[in-house]
Amino acid sequence: MSTPRSRYLALLMLGAIWGGSYYFIKLLVADFGPWTVVFFRSALGCLAITAVMLLFRIPFKWRQIPWRPVALMAMVNTCIPWALIGFSETHISSSMASVLNATTPLFSLAVGTLFFGASMHKTKWMGMAAAAVGVLLILEPHPGTVSETGAWGVAGMLLASLFYGTGSQLSGRLLRTLSTYQATFGTLLFSMAGSGVFALCLEPIPYARMLEPSNLGAMMGLGILGSGLAYILFYWLVKHGGPTFATFVTYLLPVFSLLWGVNLLNEPFHWRMIAGLVLILSGVFLAGTSSRKRSNPATTLTS
Repeated sequence: MSTPRSRYLALLMLGAIWGGSYYFIKLLVADFGPWTVVFFRSALGCLAITAVMLLFRIPFKWRQIPWRPVALMAMVNTCIPWALIGFSETHISSSMASVLNATTPLFSLAVGTLFFGASMHKTKWMGMAAAAVGVLLILEPHPGTVSETGAWGVAGMLLASLFYGTGSQLSGRLLRTLSTYQATFGTLLFSMAGSGVFALCLEPIPYARMLEPSNLGAMMGLGILGSGLAYILFYWLVKHGGPTFATFVTYLLPVFSLLWGVNLLNEPFHWRMIAGLVLILSGVFLAGTSSRKRSNPATTLTS
């Protein structure tokens, strides 16, 4: 049984893990193509969730899994957006990519309102506005930012956010019949298969560089933490907090992505980061509170 405190704790943990994922992706796309990175990430994540399920004797229940909807969810919510993020980070910085990914809740709300009958309320809009201001404050925008960082990278990240927003709505419906572990396992399995096909057909794979310590470490962090553990947390949030609440993790990604940069890349720490963090967390809390007052998290998924 979830509580408001456990949901926000899971949200913070997920933000910290996925914030670091942008750093790992940036390291890997220097040597591997985007589809190859997705394959490594999905394969290691799939191995991690399989090990967890076997260790704790969690049943897979193969016959109960709706494989076609799971395959669709894997492509929309995992495989394609992950490849788009990898492509984007060949054109823009990891911090910029994480900031642009914060538009995901906007796409989730738009898709939910247009196609899934979701409703919008004043407090939710206020929360999203506060979080958006916090993201802009951290980004410290100035004239020419988009052109300097690469239009293709920006377009790729916005398209990835659209896929994520659509995928979160599909996940909410699918999780009515699947456990968190089944959804994570099925998603990563099909993502591994799909990305593997694209990688073999479209990209050269430098196998010798796979054994380099920096690449091995990045693969482990991105695959086991950023995919296996993180997706367990994500689907748990979708199931217990609702699809829109779960996507608010993207507002935390720029904060944690910049924090990873401060510790690993010696990037400067400005007052804008602290002020932006306050606004982002306030916005997430305000929008999440609106959702919980409206309905019980369990019924949100069946609306």
